[in-house]
Amino acid sequence: MIRVHQFAPAFGLPNASPFCMKLETWLRMAGLAFELVNDGNVLKAPKGKLPYIEDEGRVVADSHFIIEYLKTRYGDPLDADLGERDRALATAFQRLIEESLYWAVVHTRWVMDEGWQKTRVAFFGALPPPLRWLLPPLARRGLRAEMRGHGMGRHSEAEIFAIGCRDVDALADFLADKPFMLGEQPRSLDASAHAFLANLLWAPVDSPIQRHARARPELEAYCRRMKARFYP
Repeated sequence: MIRVHQFAPAFGLPNASPFCMKLETWLRMAGLAFELVNDGNVLKAPKGKLPYIEDEGRVVADSHFIIEYLKTRYGDPLDADLGERDRALATAFQRLIEESLYWAVVHTRWVMDEGWQKTRVAFFGALPPPLRWLLPPLARRGLRAEMRGHGMGRHSEAEIFAIGCRDVDALADFLADKPFMLGEQPRSLDASAHAFLANLLWAPVDSPIQRHARARPELEAYCRRMKARFYP
């Protein structure tokens, strides 16, 4: 049995961490049996981040490498028949979602004070003391440093919002009227797209990026379609 170590569900979502939700969504899409361990303990994580998995004694960290490992071990029912063009598109949009839009949304949750008050409870509220008191400021400081190292944290707030809104438009325009990101069938890209867009649209963290995404009805319809199919 695959054991998935992650944060506990929050914000009415399977997970407030889009990377944890991405992995759970992919596992559901691939039809693999798994057990959730909602301990939220990043101190035990091999790379200091969640999620990570245990699979018959092997530990694998990072949602991307976990999924690649699972594809190799158990097969690839979602992407095995993708052509080169669609694989290239999937890679490009995954990078947009996880390396650009993600960091813009991190600003709204971890840097903006109103978002941070809700984020702190969502990620750390279930931890026992003294971790509940010690980890939040350390994690917030760490995320701010990572944002600056990435480059997103060097921009003004208005510039960050503009980047996030532009990413949202790219996703909405590419999705258009298709049922899934790459067409008629759900693919691994949809695990990322659903997790990150649902966290943007449905988490109670108001921002210009969220309002912009909510003005694109195709994104809301897409997330509801994914939820109905894979989280019945």
